[in-house]
Amino acid sequence: MKEKISLAMARRIALAAQGFADTRPNSTPDRRHLARVLARTGLLQIDSVSAVVRAHYMPLYSRLGPYPLALLDNAAVTRKRKVFEYWAHEASFLPVETYPLMRWRMERAERGEEMYNGLAKWGRERAAYIEDIYREVVQRGPIAASALEGQKGSGGWWGWSDAKHAFEWLFWAGRITTASRRGFERRYDLPERVLPPAILALPVPSPEDAHRELLRISARAHGVATAGDLRDYFRLSPGDIKGRIEELVDAGDLLPVRVEGWDKPAYLYKDARFPRKIEARALLAPFDPVVFERSRTERLFGFRYRIEIYTPVEKRQYGYYVLPFLLGERIVARIDLKADRPAGVLRVHAAYAEPGAPPKTAAELFEELKLMQGWLGLKRIEVTPAGDLGSALANIAAS
Repeated sequence: MKEKISLAMARRIALAAQGFADTRPNSTPDRRHLARVLARTGLLQIDSVSAVVRAHYMPLYSRLGPYPLALLDNAAVTRKRKVFEYWAHEASFLPVETYPLMRWRMERAERGEEMYNGLAKWGRERAAYIEDIYREVVQRGPIAASALEGQKGSGGWWGWSDAKHAFEWLFWAGRITTASRRGFERRYDLPERVLPPAILALPVPSPEDAHRELLRISARAHGVATAGDLRDYFRLSPGDIKGRIEELVDAGDLLPVRVEGWDKPAYLYKDARFPRKIEARALLAPFDPVVFERSRTERLFGFRYRIEIYTPVEKRQYGYYVLPFLLGERIVARIDLKADRPAGVLRVHAAYAEPGAPPKTAAELFEELKLMQGWLGLKRIEVTPAGDLGSALANIAAS
């Protein structure tokens, strides 16, 4: 085993770990393809912004190409579900087999130790009210918070009502879970009425064993990573991983290596693939595991990436909802994109090439945009010639 890995090889290892060494399926992706992606990524981060499509749908598209959105929707409902929702790398869909590995976080949350400080404080002050809401779920679930919340709260915690606070507290604590969604709104119920019985019957590991297993999943999803990368994937604290990585090294799950240009030690997953070439072409969501840890993205790809949704318009550098474009084994461009569903248009507001992007970047990006247009059921693509790649895209669109 090599003790030092080139940066180019580290990129290929990381992309292969995320499924980008495989060609997209020729047939319509099905539950087997979904399971394969989830086995690699370990999670799908959930986000409500629908400028293009909600972010949890995009990683499947980036790896599989056009697929029916119902594939993920159906995997998240009924007692035969394949995924459940909980806090991992932010709110996420997780394979149901991961449920016992998150019980330590739920138990800590119930003690007010593993949730947002404001919500923990509110929970301590309103314990009796939380129990009232829990009884409503027992009697009426599946139920949405909006069924009980009445008037929205004013200011404060995102303007949440008391009922919404209580539902979120109970969700963090694992006492309720998402049964389904109506639009983007969760409908909550008891875990024992939602999750497969076989999953509920699994033994709950100790926190130390759970942290070790979560680090294994993280290592498999990264291929090669620093300790910080491994910890961040499931938002583990430094205390949670103290001694755990060394144990995984001793067990042979992780192999210490140096990566060219990295100033911190790295760890290679024992079954990591070493592809000679990656021939990927994909638009990536801002919350795709390849890019959601921004410092890792910069180390691997030399690509500095920040989401500018909450940046005032006049201060944005690239745009409101900017997607990186992966071509081969490099991120070669970024594009400010919007799906204008009422008009049936995929709108390119701006496009920018990265230094050293190959001449074929605009043509390849437009091909990927056409694929996305069809996936989203839009009639056409309209390109504003903004950014150093915008004119080339606009010319292709007009030809």
